[in-house]
Amino acid sequence: MRKSVFVQSLVVICGAFLILLFSSAYLVYQLEQAIVLQFGEPIRVITEPGLKFKVPFVQNVVFYDARLLNLDPPAQEVVLNDKKRLDVDSFTRYRIVDPLKFYKTVRTEDQARSKLAEIVNSSLRKVLGRVTLTELLSGRRTQIMHDISQTVKKDAEAIGVSVADVRIRRADLPMEVMQAINDRMKTERQRDAKEFRAKGQQQAQNIRATADKEATIIVAEAEKNAQIARGEGDKEAVELWNRTVGQDVDFYEFYRSLDAYRNSLSDQDTSLVLSPDSDFFKYFNQSMKNR
Repeated sequence: MRKSVFVQSLVVICGAFLILLFSSAYLVYQLEQAIVLQFGEPIRVITEPGLKFKVPFVQNVVFYDARLLNLDPPAQEVVLNDKKRLDVDSFTRYRIVDPLKFYKTVRTEDQARSKLAEIVNSSLRKVLGRVTLTELLSGRRTQIMHDISQTVKKDAEAIGVSVADVRIRRADLPMEVMQAINDRMKTERQRDAKEFRAKGQQQAQNIRATADKEATIIVAEAEKNAQIARGEGDKEAVELWNRTVGQDVDFYEFYRSLDAYRNSLSDQDTSLVLSPDSDFFKYFNQSMKNR
């Protein structure tokens, strides 16, 4: 009976010892750092990895990541010095270097990311608010990014964080601004097209007017030359007739009579009432007698 009680007591003592042992021991991994709290107050910072011990039921341990962490906040709108608006998408690399200050200011890593995002956004607005869009797109971009990083680093030290780098991944114009720019560019292109079209029509009218003028001049010159040639031809014809008449008057009268016959009798509907002894049929009657 005494042996059984002794064994039970021994088991209870061993169990209590194991509970105390497990409650007092904790493990800090190589990628972690820890703070030992006693009744909520930090009393010790652990940065070396390994098996550590604490007072059970009195002390507790808070662990923080010791690696280089990434902060990727959503894009925010920033107004530049020339009143241009940009949607800036940035990312930040940081590390928790002062766990005690980190715990006193932000407590958790989620709150730290929120606070750091505010610091980054504030620094972006502060630095980019002093530059223009032209400067941001020029060779000053490297200096501007350095100024942003230095501002973030200085403000992040207050929460026990060391910022390794701040980069702008993308900076775009807001959608409504891009739409307005596209509309303005479209309007400008349409205006340019109208101007080119109007100039083309004007040139076409000038070319057409010049062509019409040249055509009129050419036709006038041709008619002038034709009148001159016709006059010269009539002159030569008159001279020829005059010479012919002077050489053979009877032949001339005969030829003119034939023209008269042809002109007056060519139309079948023509009716002539003349005397057979008329001079009009002088040569016609001679021809009938010769038969």
